[in-house]
Formats: sequence, C-alpha cells, structure tokens
Amino acid sequence: MTNGKMKKVSPSIDEWLKEAKADPVAIQEGMFLVHNGVVRQTPKAKVRQGIDDGSMVKGMEFAYDAAKVDEVIAETYKMKGIFYVRVWLNEGQLELGDDIMYVLIGGDIRPHVVDALQYLVGKIKNECVTEIEQK
Repeated sequence: MTNGKMKKVSPSIDEWLKEAKADPVAIQEGMFLVHNGVVRQTPKAKVRQGIDDGSMVKGMEFAYDAAKVDEVIAETYKMKGIFYVRVWLNEGQLELGDDIMYVLIGGDIRPHVVDALQYLVGKIKNECVTEIEQK
C-alpha cells in the first residue's frame, strides 16, 4: 500500500538557521530549537505504552495533510514569544534511519520555544500525519 509518493531529500539545518537568522524578526529571538524525527526500529506501542509483541519495525509509510500542518503552524505563531516556525515533512515509503520530519522554532526565551516545539510536534503527530509502521 503506497500513496505513490517518493521520499524527499532532507533539508539542511545549517541553511535553515542561516535563513532564520537573516529574517528581520531574528533580532527578537534568543533561541532556536530543532526537532528531527527519524524512523526507528522499536515500535511506537513498545516505546509509548510498553506493549512488546516481539516485533520490530522494518519501514514506514508516511503521509500528511498539508492544510492541517499549515493551520498548526499558524496556531504556533500565536504563542507567546514565537517569531519563526519552519516545518519539513517527508512522505512515501521510509526506511529505518530516514528522516520523518524537521521542525525549527525561533523565539525569545527558552521556556516559550520549548513549549512551542512540544505543542507543534504534538499537533503534527496527533492530527496531521499518517504513520503506518511495517513489521
């Protein structure tokens, strides 16, 4: 079962940071935080709920709803102290070790940036993507 999409080439975080720091809002930012989600061998159920059925992940079919992602990015920009948000999501058939997503958040102080990253990644994972682990 595939969505007909090929996995993408991962972005350069160095380039992302260079672009973020060149943005006029950068003078208000004291911190950037990057999240890089990767396909792992251990099933989600084992890591999150402690349910071990003895299986291991061999790959993942990954897809996302771009409109929903745009909505949660817009919501994140409304959070206190957040001035820069950038998201990259892979798609298609992913293998172990492949990048699933990159998220970059820029804001004024650490608590605001940490909260925004937690919020945005949680919303993307829970409301915007389909991850089908293949065992």
